[in-house]
Amino acid sequence: MSSRDDDTGVKKSLARKNDSIQEQNPEGLSVGHKRYITGLKRLIVVGACTMATFLLMLDISIVATAIPKITDQFHSLPDIGWYGSSYLLAFCAVQPLSGRIYNQFPTKLTYMAFIAIFELGSLLSGVANSSDMLIIGRAVAGIGASGLMNGGLTIIRFSVPMEKTATYLGGMISTAQLGILLGPLIGGALTEFATWRWCFYINLPLGALVVIALFFIRIPDHRLHSDIKTGLLLILHSFDLLGFAIFAGTAIMLLVAVEWGGNKYFWNSATIIGLFCGSASALVLFLLWERRKGMEALLPLSILKQRIVWTSCLHMFFICANMMTTSYYMAVYFQAVRDKSPTMSGVYLLPSVLSQMAFGVIAGILVTRLGYYLPWAIASGALATIGTGLLTTLSPTTSAFKWIFFQIIAGAGRGMGIQMPIIAVQTSLPPPSISLGVTTVVFSQQLGPALFLSLAQTILSSILKSQLPSVLSKLSNTTIPTTDIQNIINAGATGFRDVVGESEVQGVVKVYCEAVDRVFYMGTGAAGCAFLVAWGMGWRSVKRGKGKEMEKDEGGRRR
Repeated sequence: MSSRDDDTGVKKSLARKNDSIQEQNPEGLSVGHKRYITGLKRLIVVGACTMATFLLMLDISIVATAIPKITDQFHSLPDIGWYGSSYLLAFCAVQPLSGRIYNQFPTKLTYMAFIAIFELGSLLSGVANSSDMLIIGRAVAGIGASGLMNGGLTIIRFSVPMEKTATYLGGMISTAQLGILLGPLIGGALTEFATWRWCFYINLPLGALVVIALFFIRIPDHRLHSDIKTGLLLILHSFDLLGFAIFAGTAIMLLVAVEWGGNKYFWNSATIIGLFCGSASALVLFLLWERRKGMEALLPLSILKQRIVWTSCLHMFFICANMMTTSYYMAVYFQAVRDKSPTMSGVYLLPSVLSQMAFGVIAGILVTRLGYYLPWAIASGALATIGTGLLTTLSPTTSAFKWIFFQIIAGAGRGMGIQMPIIAVQTSLPPPSISLGVTTVVFSQQLGPALFLSLAQTILSSILKSQLPSVLSKLSNTTIPTTDIQNIINAGATGFRDVVGESEVQGVVKVYCEAVDRVFYMGTGAAGCAFLVAWGMGWRSVKRGKGKEMEKDEGGRRR
């Protein structure tokens, strides 16, 4: 008998077992699931899930204001992009798998396992004695974070009655979003008054509180079966493990090529060309494999090829890429160019944070009242493009009024549009496809920043290497050795002031400012792309969609 026949036999056996379970329990829920959590226990569970989701969101942006000090200690300016990309890439790569795991294993134990992985990554990052160890720790934390997002949504969905789910989920997500917005401020304060390592240590006691809060409370189990062995077999046979491996290889080769190009190797070197070619070939293989897998694919192409879905994914991809690159490199601007402390750089990012928060709420209210999401998605791209474009004019002497005003415009655009792709997908897809559609959009939300942070670091390093020699040579009237230039770069975004003379500081500052401005050019391009693809997200009304659902329900009752 062939291996394919064996595989088919296993799948049929698993299908028969699931059919039997469904007959015994037609709702697809484990015994006791109908007893929703109530009272104080419900508040504890929702609060714990909100805390965990807040931590994973905080971990995305908290390093922004700590990065200059990290590069000083590890002499690792070329690794700036990896500190964010490793976390986000691991997050988006494992997220589809984490959703399948929750469907096959006990919800509470699975959630706690992902918390443990997240905590382990935070611990590795906090005790890191090298840049490489920090990057590995960030990747491990990203794996854990991917399960916390899906797990929080799953626990609340099956712990709270349907009519109250939206309220609790909305509260959890809104509160958790504060993690991204407040991350730079918290990270700056911890870096200045304690150490940058506390940006990661902070997760340990708070994560432990989440585990303690959930440990003694029964969490409803929504699995289709109670057999862990069956769950493992279902994952092995239904999850797109090969697609996951191909995608991970594609993304890693692309990120490594972007990180090494112009830094470790010349762009036309065999290594860089080989990595790009390998990534492109793997991408083609990935798409062919996903087409073959159909609805069991990591990213089902039947969903992704719908115009509203792929334009929504691209809008989320570009708007989040703009958000993260701007946040990371505004912190570099304030600390490297303006010589501000980590805490003050976090404070100076508040115009962007507050405008993003305010316009996110305003846009949500407008969609609820007017019904249409498309105008705000388009306006989002336009405002983010204008605001980030204005940031490209920053200089070492730019007035506070200008950099505050520029940040407000860019933040307003991002806040206005970051929720529109999910609304578009939820409004446009049929109910059975909504979950896959939303998962795909969230996937692109993490992938965009992962790739663009790597590109941003390449731009920064390239500008420093190309312009520092000429600028410093003019100031000193001598040729500066290449080793000295590399020492200045390795000193970090704020440590360079300790390795150059007073007469040369302003020259290095100007080059850093030029490099950051070039990064903002890329961010402007990302926002511009978000503006363009937004036009394809569909002129649909949220109210009209609800009306159609009501008509279908009424028609069904009449029949």
